[in-house]
Amino acid sequence: MPTTNGNRKILDLKRWEMVTPLPAATVAGSFIASSRHYRQQQLYLNGNTAAWLYNPSEDGYVALPSPALAGTFGVGAAGVAGAMSIGNAVSGASLTATGGTTSTIITNQNLQRDLRGYSVYIMGGPNAGATLVIRSNTIGANATITVDTQASAFTASTTYRLITPVWYVVGAGTLAAGSFRKYCLATNTWTSLSITNLPASLGTDGRLISTPSWMVNAYLAFASGTATAGGASTITNTAKAWTTNQWANYQVRIVSGTGAGQIRTIASNTLTQITVSAAWTTQPDATSVYSIEGNDDFLYYMGNNAVTMYRFSISANTWTVLSPTLARAGAPGAGMSGHWVWNASTTDWTSENAIRNGQRIYSFRGAAGSALDYYDIAANTWVNGIGYAPNAETVAAGTKWCYAGDHIYFTKEATGRWFRLNVTTSEVDGWNTMLYPQGSAIAGDTAFDVSYIDGATRIDYLYMALNTSTVVLRQMVI
Repeated sequence: MPTTNGNRKILDLKRWEMVTPLPAATVAGSFIASSRHYRQQQLYLNGNTAAWLYNPSEDGYVALPSPALAGTFGVGAAGVAGAMSIGNAVSGASLTATGGTTSTIITNQNLQRDLRGYSVYIMGGPNAGATLVIRSNTIGANATITVDTQASAFTASTTYRLITPVWYVVGAGTLAAGSFRKYCLATNTWTSLSITNLPASLGTDGRLISTPSWMVNAYLAFASGTATAGGASTITNTAKAWTTNQWANYQVRIVSGTGAGQIRTIASNTLTQITVSAAWTTQPDATSVYSIEGNDDFLYYMGNNAVTMYRFSISANTWTVLSPTLARAGAPGAGMSGHWVWNASTTDWTSENAIRNGQRIYSFRGAAGSALDYYDIAANTWVNGIGYAPNAETVAAGTKWCYAGDHIYFTKEATGRWFRLNVTTSEVDGWNTMLYPQGSAIAGDTAFDVSYIDGATRIDYLYMALNTSTVVLRQMVI
């Protein structure tokens, strides 16, 4: 029967409960990075050679192959998960099959995991545009994926992405080859990526941020519709009344119809027309159904006691130093945050013609201060010193952060005191106090969220690994 959450504020107090402890204590620079796939696994890293995967469904950890990060592990290390996998390739937008049938895809990958329950997205060739649940797969080179039977047979012209977790990790200290790496769940491999244009060294708190299109078990569409026309680099819907350039740096995906399967970064938009950053392979037309989503190709890095922000293109394996229209007013320091806000509930955030969801990365500056800024992804600008009340709590090293729905949750240093910022009302509330004793406050974000989903019911839990400790606790969000 469907799950019903009958908890009520005041009547039911929020309570922290212990879960399985970490396999090794948190140290300066330790972090936990969440995947937004149906298993919601968490990557815990506390050294250049030590990483584990936490499965919240089983409440257990398993050691991963060594990350083999270059540099000296410590403050500045950060990680984040992306939505789509291209295996251990260092660049590219898709993978290419080597053959198949109406229900099988012979991959060009050495799969090392049972991927049942994950999905595969068909980008080109037969059945383009389909998102298919993986029913089974073989293990090893040129692994075969089995899906539900389709109208056409998959062939060597089929291009695809695995909708499976990939964690991106940047180390600390003096950067060198091997300081920025990715771990692909499907292939169980670590792969080194480019560090060109990143700072020479990282030694102060930092955050990696992704803007994924896939959330747990479905795409997160900020807008969708059927085109009325298409051009070489455009897609038009004359029924729309968008704000100019509100969709810049999001992605548009052709779900079905002409051009199905194609994904492009949005360069700009008018009231009714989107212009993409690279020409379509197949020009869309009035049959093309589209979805506007977070950009799977981009990661952002901020921190290191500098206002400079960096953006990584997964498909190109390149870092770009961003040049915002308005620079950040102050450098983030120890205890800083960085969260892409994608699920606020009020109409001023969800309105398709003046969207806020998916457009902002909120960041407290930390460094024993209370300043809060956000980066506008579409406008490529910082909005500095956001007013919020009461703006009296400061944050420094040891502060942990988590985002869910309308709120950014945080626990102040090693005090155990929790708060939440409502991004829709710009108000901070006290959220309760975790009373378990902690060790010394250390930089590094080791809080994360996990959602229990049963049909329309969604129950969020916040987890935190304590400062200088192996203890992990969780609390239901009431």
